[in-house]
Amino acid sequence: MSLPTDSGDSRSPLSPSRRGVLGTLGFGAFTFLGSNTPASALFSRKNDAPKVTVNSSSTNNRGTTAVRAAALDLSALPPEWVARQGGELKVYAAYLTSVRLQRLTPQQVIEAHAKKHGQVWNSLPPRSLWRQMVPTLRVLDRVAMELGQPVDEVVSAYRSPIYNATCSGARRGSWHQANVAVDVKFSASPSTVAGAARSLRSRGLFRGGVGRYGTFTHIDTRGQNVDW
Repeated sequence: MSLPTDSGDSRSPLSPSRRGVLGTLGFGAFTFLGSNTPASALFSRKNDAPKVTVNSSSTNNRGTTAVRAAALDLSALPPEWVARQGGELKVYAAYLTSVRLQRLTPQQVIEAHAKKHGQVWNSLPPRSLWRQMVPTLRVLDRVAMELGQPVDEVVSAYRSPIYNATCSGARRGSWHQANVAVDVKFSASPSTVAGAARSLRSRGLFRGGVGRYGTFTHIDTRGQNVDW
């Protein structure tokens, strides 16, 4: 599949100035999108691994919320890819569960990574980049609410550099490599999805790129508004 994403900006998404923009964006995105988690807990310029907290809706006999990892359907994932991820797969599923999305499941996000081009497998993002995706997932969740539809498929999320190089049309400095971009499908047309995302952006809910393609829509939270 051709994935010509990230048009309109060829600068590296991993430069120090870009990290600063994304850090600012994290605060705004969480304020507008109603997160209960401070942005400072999810964005950092340090390359340390995030603390994994998993929030579920169950309550124990002391009245406090219990935590558990989201159930993953491993049968829906390629066995070789699952083996390559090892124990990190369940840890990442737990982290995604902690984001508490309403219209998007950890399974859908993880399935976007379980892909292969030729002999090259994609992978989960490194822990140092996990926080980067949270504002984008919240935007995607909000788009689903605006449309009144569930997400059909997350076509692409994080792409490892070696995997990104095999994607036809993908830029070397793709925002997918920075773990801030998704390509997504709804039952609504890509133009309708793009329109909903741009409407949210115009209301100040995020700053980033929105791209419309024939079968999917690109959304990212790069910190700079770009359309294509």
